[in-house]
Amino acid sequence: MTRLATLLLASAALAPAFAADWKMDPAASRLDFAATFEGTPAPGVFKNFEVRLDFDPERPADGRLEVRIGVASADMANADINKAIAGAEWFDFARHPQAEFRATEIRRMQGNSYLARGTLSLKGAQQAVEVPFSWNGAADGASMQGEFIVKRLPFGIGTGEWAATNVIGPDVTIKFRIRLRKAS
Repeated sequence: MTRLATLLLASAALAPAFAADWKMDPAASRLDFAATFEGTPAPGVFKNFEVRLDFDPERPADGRLEVRIGVASADMANADINKAIAGAEWFDFARHPQAEFRATEIRRMQGNSYLARGTLSLKGAQQAVEVPFSWNGAADGASMQGEFIVKRLPFGIGTGEWAATNVIGPDVTIKFRIRLRKAS
């Protein structure tokens, strides 16, 4: 081995490996939710959200995920329902305009499947949440998608007459498809 080759290999071994810094492409990303009303899915979408991800699929333990959601952007495709969910019994847009998920633990499950563990802050409450996702990456872009369930009652979503789970189910399914590009 030549001296130059030895130096290059040694330099590569000593160089720190940093996770890639990824930023969401809003036009190509989607964050959906679905509650149930009398056993029937009641879908909605958050139109305003942001995802930042420091992630290298080969070193997931070094990764960090941050999601900020403008809850007032929730749209259930019905003006009356949208007006209702803005109120204090549901999301309480006036007092709690933003939700946030922060994960400082990411691990590989198998293949291109990962699990982010973190804290969801919503309507003044905080709960530990696990978010499974698949990762498809390329040199300058990537996508992540997944689905998980959040219990609505610990966050005070649906209080008063809506706290009973026989009409509005206790679980809310969250689905996401995020397109990312390397941040500059």
